[in-house]
Amino acid sequence: MKAEERIESRRRVRVRIREKVKGSGARPRLAVYKSGRHIYAQVIDDASGHTVAHASSVEADLRKAPKAGANVATAERVGELVAARAKEKGVLKVVFDRGGYIYHGKVRALADAARKGGLEF
Repeated sequence: MKAEERIESRRRVRVRIREKVKGSGARPRLAVYKSGRHIYAQVIDDASGHTVAHASSVEADLRKAPKAGANVATAERVGELVAARAKEKGVLKVVFDRGGYIYHGKVRALADAARKGGLEF
């Protein structure tokens, strides 16, 4: 499968998921994006269009960690951090948007760490 086909396939899956998963003020959306080098997570209120909380592997304290980058250990730390920041804002329940990625590896590690951090989904 060529890179263009893979990107287009993921875009179609992402659009299909986004039609079903909507975030609201009562239950915002926990969206995941990963690149080759980093992983990002946002808690988004789609009704107002605002980001409630966010965390990523680009942040200075996570980059200083040993073996930083887009790996499972870093994804776990990002999940814990986004859960803590969301709880500070009073968000306890979210809907999970895996962003078209397979629920495996880094995406699963981030989700499990966010659950362990206190978010319900």
